[in-house]
Amino acid sequence: AAAAAPARAAGRGGEMARTGGGRDKRATAARLKAALGGEGGAAAAGELRALLERVLAPAAAAAEALEWCRCLLSGGEPWDGFAQAVRAYDPATLCGLVWTANFVAYRCRTCGISPCMSLCAECFHQGEHAGHDYNMFRSQAGGACDCGDSNVMREAGFCKRHRIKSNSNVPCVPKDLLMMSELVLPQFIFSLIQHLREGYNEPALDLPSEKDLHKILQVLEPHVSFLEDLTKMGGAMRSVLTQVLTNQQFYKDLSSGVGENACARTSHEKYLIALKGSGLAFPEDKLACGMQEQGAGTSTLAVQGLAGATATSGQGNSSDEEDQDGSQGVGKRKRVKLSSTTKDQSIMDVLKHKCFLEELLFWTIKYEFPQKMVTFLLNMLPDQDYKIAFTKTFVQHYAFIMKTLKKSHESDTMSNRIVHISVQLFSNEELARQVTEECQLLDIMVTVLLYMMESCLIKSELQDEENSLHVVVNCGEALLKNNTYWPLVSDFINILSHQSVAKKFLEDHGLLVTWMNFVSFFQGMNLNKRELNEHVEFESQTYYAAFAAELEACAQPMWGLLSHCKVRETQEYTRNVVRYCLEALQDWFDAINFVDEPAPNQVTFHLPLHRYFAMFLSKAVKCQELDLDTILPDQEMLMKLMIHPLQIQASLSEIHSNMWVRNGLQIKGQAMTYVQSHFCNSMIDPDIYLLQVCASRLDPDYFISSVFERFKVVDLLTMASQHQNTVLDSEHERSMLEGALTFLVLLLSLRLHLGMTDDEILRAEMVAQLCMNDRTHSSLLDLISLDGIIPGSLSFESVLSAVADFKAPVFEPGGSMQQGMYTPKAEVWDKEFDPVMVILRTVYRRDVQSAMDRYTAFLKQSGKFPGNPWPPYKKRTPLHPSYKGLVKLLHCKTLHIVLFTLLYKILMDHQNLSEHVLCMVLYLIELGLENSPEEESDEEESAGGQERCHDSWFPGSNLVSNMRHFINYVRVRVPETAPEVKREPPASTSSDGLPSSQNSGTAQVFSLVAERRKKFQEIINRNSSEANQVVRPKTSMKWSAPGATPQLTTAILEVKESILSLLIKLHHKLSGKQNSYYPPWLDDVDVLIHPEIPRYSHGDGMTAVERILLKAAIQSRLNKRIIEEICRKVTPPVPPKKISSAEKKTLDKEERRQKARERQQKLLAEFASRQKSFMETAMDVESPEADIAMEIATSEQHVSEAIYDCVICGQSGPSTEDRPTGLVVLLQASSVLGQCRNSPEPKKLPTTEEEQIYPWDTCAALHDVRLAILQRYFKDSSCLQAVSIGWEGGVYVQTCGHTLHIDCHKSYMESLRNDQVLQGFSVDKGEFTCPLCRQFANSVLPCYPGNNVERNLWQSHSNKCMQDLVREVEDLQEQLGTFPSETNLSKEMESVMKDIKSTTQKKYTDYSKSPGSPDNDFLFMYSVARTNLELELVHRGGNLCSGGASTAGKRSCLNQLFHVLAMHMRLYSIDSAYNPWRKLTQLTDLGTQNPPLLKEEAPEVPVLYRDVSSLLLIQILTMPQPLHKEHFTCIVKVLFTLLYTQALVALSVKCSAEDRMTWKESGALKKNMSSGEKSWEALLGHVVSELSKGKIYEEGETEELTVVNPDSVECYLQQFCLPFLRITSLLQHHLFGGDLPSCQEDEEFAVLASCLGLLPSFQSSHQFTSASCLDWPVPAFDMVSQWCSELAAFAEGYPDQVKTLLIQEPKWDLPRLLQLPENYNTIFQYYHRKTCTVCTKVPKDPAVCLVCGTFVCLKGLCCKQQSYCECVLHSQNCGAGTGIFLLINASVIIIIRGHRFCLWGSVYLDAHGEEDRDLRRGKPLYICKERYKVLEQQWVSHTFDHINKRWGPHYNGL
Repeated sequence: AAAAAPARAAGRGGEMARTGGGRDKRATAARLKAALGGEGGAAAAGELRALLERVLAPAAAAAEALEWCRCLLSGGEPWDGFAQAVRAYDPATLCGLVWTANFVAYRCRTCGISPCMSLCAECFHQGEHAGHDYNMFRSQAGGACDCGDSNVMREAGFCKRHRIKSNSNVPCVPKDLLMMSELVLPQFIFSLIQHLREGYNEPALDLPSEKDLHKILQVLEPHVSFLEDLTKMGGAMRSVLTQVLTNQQFYKDLSSGVGENACARTSHEKYLIALKGSGLAFPEDKLACGMQEQGAGTSTLAVQGLAGATATSGQGNSSDEEDQDGSQGVGKRKRVKLSSTTKDQSIMDVLKHKCFLEELLFWTIKYEFPQKMVTFLLNMLPDQDYKIAFTKTFVQHYAFIMKTLKKSHESDTMSNRIVHISVQLFSNEELARQVTEECQLLDIMVTVLLYMMESCLIKSELQDEENSLHVVVNCGEALLKNNTYWPLVSDFINILSHQSVAKKFLEDHGLLVTWMNFVSFFQGMNLNKRELNEHVEFESQTYYAAFAAELEACAQPMWGLLSHCKVRETQEYTRNVVRYCLEALQDWFDAINFVDEPAPNQVTFHLPLHRYFAMFLSKAVKCQELDLDTILPDQEMLMKLMIHPLQIQASLSEIHSNMWVRNGLQIKGQAMTYVQSHFCNSMIDPDIYLLQVCASRLDPDYFISSVFERFKVVDLLTMASQHQNTVLDSEHERSMLEGALTFLVLLLSLRLHLGMTDDEILRAEMVAQLCMNDRTHSSLLDLISLDGIIPGSLSFESVLSAVADFKAPVFEPGGSMQQGMYTPKAEVWDKEFDPVMVILRTVYRRDVQSAMDRYTAFLKQSGKFPGNPWPPYKKRTPLHPSYKGLVKLLHCKTLHIVLFTLLYKILMDHQNLSEHVLCMVLYLIELGLENSPEEESDEEESAGGQERCHDSWFPGSNLVSNMRHFINYVRVRVPETAPEVKREPPASTSSDGLPSSQNSGTAQVFSLVAERRKKFQEIINRNSSEANQVVRPKTSMKWSAPGATPQLTTAILEVKESILSLLIKLHHKLSGKQNSYYPPWLDDVDVLIHPEIPRYSHGDGMTAVERILLKAAIQSRLNKRIIEEICRKVTPPVPPKKISSAEKKTLDKEERRQKARERQQKLLAEFASRQKSFMETAMDVESPEADIAMEIATSEQHVSEAIYDCVICGQSGPSTEDRPTGLVVLLQASSVLGQCRNSPEPKKLPTTEEEQIYPWDTCAALHDVRLAILQRYFKDSSCLQAVSIGWEGGVYVQTCGHTLHIDCHKSYMESLRNDQVLQGFSVDKGEFTCPLCRQFANSVLPCYPGNNVERNLWQSHSNKCMQDLVREVEDLQEQLGTFPSETNLSKEMESVMKDIKSTTQKKYTDYSKSPGSPDNDFLFMYSVARTNLELELVHRGGNLCSGGASTAGKRSCLNQLFHVLAMHMRLYSIDSAYNPWRKLTQLTDLGTQNPPLLKEEAPEVPVLYRDVSSLLLIQILTMPQPLHKEHFTCIVKVLFTLLYTQALVALSVKCSAEDRMTWKESGALKKNMSSGEKSWEALLGHVVSELSKGKIYEEGETEELTVVNPDSVECYLQQFCLPFLRITSLLQHHLFGGDLPSCQEDEEFAVLASCLGLLPSFQSSHQFTSASCLDWPVPAFDMVSQWCSELAAFAEGYPDQVKTLLIQEPKWDLPRLLQLPENYNTIFQYYHRKTCTVCTKVPKDPAVCLVCGTFVCLKGLCCKQQSYCECVLHSQNCGAGTGIFLLINASVIIIIRGHRFCLWGSVYLDAHGEEDRDLRRGKPLYICKERYKVLEQQWVSHTFDHINKRWGPHYNGL
């Protein structure tokens, strides 16, 4: 309970008389309750009221007040008991859990009725949603759980708790239980309101003093929490609260301020002031306006037409920010007057509060929606009566909310809170319908939106800058830039999703008019003017606001409305919308003074009115079977409608042609956004559809000529070889011509709104997206945002599986992780690839190229076409009958003239034409042939008569017949300089038949423009005879004669071609051969009957020409005949000179290219050989040459010295004392070994409270414990040589294998230090990347100048006997290591040793009791060797069965490392008395064994307690280097005897007492046999008898070996010895070369033993025993007795520790990361609400360590220690600087390596093989085992630094 109030509040109430302690309060409460129930009720009620007034007075202490309320409510009973009693009466049918932002909730589309439906995690997991389409999401604005609410979701999805309709069986609430609540709560709520009134001061200079508001809210926190607790008591208490909040009488009595209580009076005055200050008058003051009207029994808020009404203008004296804003702008901006249909009594400014709820909401808004208040108001919603009352109150305050929102400084937070509330109210259809009917919800919303936008209108500069009357929103204003309008718009979209509400909207003419008014504010916003001279100084970024506004405020409501116009019965709605839309458009044209020409160099991408019109037309035809012509306007209106959308298409082309570069990048941004996937359905698609509608109804010649004129390429369309373009620079001509033709192709071939079904559209969209690139499932969903396609809908999945194949996610060796992708099926490329659709949908031009490249690759691969194909021609779905007129465009003379001209120009090689132009021309011809009008008769020449033959180009308008029409002469206007001028025209000409009076371009082009003018004039005159319709005289530059251009003269060209003949010649030209075209039907008549031949469907230009000629022949016999004739006349290629020069050029070019290619080849070959060695080592390719320098050094015997290449200076040579060479190495501390566990089962990541991980069984923990126990009982220096450290924080050394001179390296580091750009690593810490392979490194390991000659001598087996060797070894160890002379080499060795030491933390190197003791260094150094050997073993999979030099061996530099370590260890001499070698090889007299010091000094560690591998390293590293092989073998043999004895001791401890007796006896028998020393039975018996002397076997019962038979014993002994043999073999391999043999697992022991020389000869394995490897330097039994006696002596003192210290059978499993659960949700649900153990908070970014399972706060300041955040700290403690963390909220893995970190990626993928970073999509995720394996692999092999590329510094902040 919220009893703890802020101290301030408590202090203030100090002066008030405290009424007794808790007991008195209870007594009083109980007494009052009893009295109220009895006779003296009235008096008691009075007393209660007085008590409450005193306790709840604004000055009173909050804690005290709440204490009283609790007592009173419960009538003196304990509070918890009371709460429980009330809960018993809760009819819980709804969940209603309210949450705030960032809460994790679920949404199930399968169960939801409203798209906003959401469930809390508990209800979701208890419902049955398996297999549904659901996702998890992070709440943006907060929400509430809808479980149990059948208005919002289907009942099948309810969870177990809310499935039962439980209202029937809940008992009736006893009257006296809540009696006190009914009396106390009104006063409590009123006191809350008083606090709110008191605390609010009207902000002075329009700057709300936010601090004060927060202060009040803090004081009130306990009060609101108390109310929240009450709501959680369930239905019974909620209904009491509802009663209190909505009862008008309570409100009157308490708050009217009429009483004698002074306090109440001032508070009422404050309330009135606040109302006034909000520009909301109290109704009484407004009577003058006579607008006091009650609508439908509730107080309606209404909204007033602003401009004329007195409300705003007359209120100059009030402090309303809005008005000031309005009045100062009146001068500059023209305020539009709202349409007069706005309802009368709807006033923006009247609020009357009648109950607590209303005033409470008022203050909630005033205080900008404090979270606590919002939560309380929402917590009440499960109460039905409250829900209705609250919704009405919310609607009543809607205008006030909007005003507050506009003023707010925190509009983002406030928006979220508003939506948090409104989405709960308006998602419910029943409720929305009720409020619409009773409170005019739609009127209010539309008017409030209109009013909101009015505050930021500016004059539109479109078209007529001076006289325009149109106003548009100013996209630069905060309101649009910050999206402040979105809460209101989203509410509007939300209520329009309900059919009943949308129907009301579509039926209400007044509302439609107002809405079109609103939409017209966006029509023409964000106008762009083309910069012609200077580059624009300031690139405005407002365009994004404009696109967002059109999408959200115009398009989304439009889609909402359209979704209800799907059936015939809704025709009326469409008619209404279209009618008012056209009216608004007509007004718009008038306002901007538009006649027929758009203003040049301007474009706006925003035409929402056009788009509304288009989309409703489309729906009408598609779904409602309306006759299009009944709703289309007249021709003149259509001509106007097409202008602006066409202007946009032309501008797109201009922008892509770089004609707008001076406007900066933002204009490209606009062009891209316009076609981008989220916008295209609402922008370019409606525009193109509208143009298609206009084209189908207007005169085709007019339309075509308009297009070319808009695209400014009219002047280019001349037969002359030269021309002047008055409106376009020549460098832009080509791309503009391509643009115009491409646009025509789009216009004529798109069928999106012209007859395709929804499924066909979806399929086409999907194919287009997949052809551009392979796509992930989520990006496809994102790219295809079709109206009416719900993501994840069945049709989506079925279409996807029909057109695409799934490529599973793969992990590439380079470390880049692929996602699961979909790629088009082969038959899709074959039949469905549609370049037109691709062009329409590409944002970047490169995507079109990408699609073509993929298409080409498919054709090559499938063998369908080898060369460079042209975009294929795709058959279209048939046109809907309403749009048949569109085909006329293909059959109009204007288009045919253009096509003819372009074909001719391409054939004649005129400038500025491209393959793309030809491609589009052919496409258009083919479209024309595909869609030819039916009434084609071959003999149609006669028809030419009645047509008004205005020129002699073509006789008719049918393409099929025009194709064969020959054109002999053309009169052209050309500059005098043109080559055509010289020719004399022949006498008889077929001229253009045009008056050539005007000199603007060529004759026939003039006909284009003139025709267009004429047609427009006719229509205008026909439509209106009014005077003002006269066309304005043209003043623009464009139409006056060009000034400084050279004179144009008329010339006549001889052409003598038809389209068919041009096509055939083009075929010759494309093939480069004469007569390449031969009509295919001459060989095979079938071609004409079955024209669909696959060979024509893919190919290049020649194929296209062939296909067209075939189609022309099929369509008409005449054409067929003419084609044959043309082919018979052998035609030379047209301009012979030109072609030859061009060919010559191309030939030269080819030769030059060929030569260049050869040169390149040569260079590349040289380069390749140089690079080969590097490449192979860098890539770790297994190949003989790849062996790195160091290995060459070990294996080449004929070279006397190893030769190294320096990768910096490129010189080769040996490493010398003066100029040593070094290996590039990376030193890193590693705790991987310490993570081994002795169980083969990997640990699981805990996902419940029960499964916790305790790190007691890890290798590191056990070694630590062992060392600690040894140090407790034995001498420190001796302990430090009995074990190895480095299991945690050991230093691992790896190399990429490249070498460099150490002096070169130093200068390289200097240059890196001066180079500021490199930030990936820290040069100051010595980090660098290998200059050759760029692998990360941080040190250089000097190479020991090796003289390799003796190697082969060493290999020979020596014949010296064992004893001699033992003595030699001892002598060698006695030689003191002399400190080497100060050479460069020794200096480098010292410095690298320092590096090695500083790599790990101090705590991992200091184990001695006396700090800084040399023993520490000694221990550390040989442990480094141990760590590297052990890790290499792990990399080889834990054993040496595979043999050979593995990749791990490649990266290993143990040989060099040994030299460095040995040099340093030789500096420490071991006191000969303590040298373990003596103890291993000499029997000592009992007398000398115990020096007298024993009294105070601890004893040495008994030999049997020492770790044999550590002894091995100590022995070898203290010998002078280089070591002889025979000495090495000798050491191994001696140590093996000790190891074997240890195994026997361990075994003897493990078996039972009876077994021991048996062994003792059987051993005694074998002891005297000759081979006794090599029989394990004899030795074991001896061990048992020796140890029995001490107290060793006495302690307790032992764990027993299961079966004790000879085989199992042999097996045990071998397993015990194997780890040592593996380490030793590896060591031998690195020191002396020679390969490791490979073998089966069961014979590993024998193979390694013989490899190490322990076995004289390798016997077959059945009779092989491990004991036969023994080779004792002194009599075995004496030696064993001596070792055992040490144990016996120790057991005297400490019998309990003897066994714990025995070396047990070390069976470590390989290191593994934690096992993760299959489903990510398991992890997420457990961890994302889990509290951190350190700071006990729920972390904002929780993370979990995948090595040990520790839960940490990422970036959490809460757990920071000495400036290290928790993850970094943990990475040091757990992994010695390497940490692998799973970020719970993002599902990704982050790696920390030292001071750097990188995002590794995710190991959880969804059903489509995609990551979901940050859980944005919230789909169920499943573990990807392959990826996890890769992660583990990188961890174990320490290759994070090499494989992951994107590292950054973390500055200890993670």
